[in-house]
Amino acid sequence: MNRNVTDQHHATFEGLRQTDEEGNEFWLARQLAEVLGYSQYRHFTPVVERAREACLRSGHVIEDHIEDILTMVAIGSGAQRQVPDIRLSR
Repeated sequence: MNRNVTDQHHATFEGLRQTDEEGNEFWLARQLAEVLGYSQYRHFTPVVERAREACLRSGHVIEDHIEDILTMVAIGSGAQRQVPDIRLSR
């Protein structure tokens, strides 16, 4: 892979990183799906399901790395509503 492309993807990934009040870093699945080029979020959810399975098979506690949450998104009128999302660790 071209080094410039790798650097760009790394910068994008790190740019989406968030930190909770306890200092734990995480990423939101909806944001990752978008930057990874998925046309719709529902096409990204099977990827997360495979990650859950891999986590389980490797003996890790799934909830330590993958957590179902609700996030707020803007809707047409400027209002917001909650939508399902997934909080992911590194």
